[in-house]
Amino acid sequence: MIVAERKPLDEIIDLLRPYEKVLVLGCGSCVTVCLTGGEKQAQELASQLNLAAGGRDMTLHADFDCITRQCDREFIDNLEKQPQNYDAVLSIACGVGVGFMSELYPDIPLLPGLNTTFYGANTAPGTWKEYCHGCGDCVLGWTGGICPIAKCSKSLINGTCGGTHDGKCEVSDELDCVWYLIYERLAELDRLDQYRTMRRPRDWGLNRSGGPRRLTHQEVMELEEEDSNA
Repeated sequence: MIVAERKPLDEIIDLLRPYEKVLVLGCGSCVTVCLTGGEKQAQELASQLNLAAGGRDMTLHADFDCITRQCDREFIDNLEKQPQNYDAVLSIACGVGVGFMSELYPDIPLLPGLNTTFYGANTAPGTWKEYCHGCGDCVLGWTGGICPIAKCSKSLINGTCGGTHDGKCEVSDELDCVWYLIYERLAELDRLDQYRTMRRPRDWGLNRSGGPRRLTHQEVMELEEEDSNA
């Protein structure tokens, strides 16, 4: 899941200062699970903004709404409050939702209320850890399911580096060396041959270095075209 945290209230208020009527728009997927962008958080943030505006010499009124996902067009019709009726929309979805909604409503300022941080999993109550970097060329098949791109401080594809010490990363004694963990995991699986194999350099064109990425299922597009021509 995508993990995000809310921007500081002062930063949000600075973003909203030019506007009087604002819609705080929540998202019911990833950011709801990580307790930063769901319906409850949208309602709470709208209330905080209305209270804060009174003490900051601002003419601001904030309403709230929430849909299942801001990154899928099919859920936009579920909006109870229409963005075009507001001076601006403060989205507390991840950056994907903000960007997608900006395309759907090009005449309305779509402002981010969250900082998107990483792809992660819930490992304990109130705790999420990064597990994936979205590099476009998954290596988990030969690293024992442990991602060196996301978890190695240097994103090394062939480890370990010379900075590891007693299984810890040179960046911090509190960080496990991920290549040490990979070694231990592959040893348990009796697959150390995977560790000893020198891997080719990463294809950075599959990462963000190649520009914005796109996933297309041609068969789905063809079915849609057939349905529209039927």
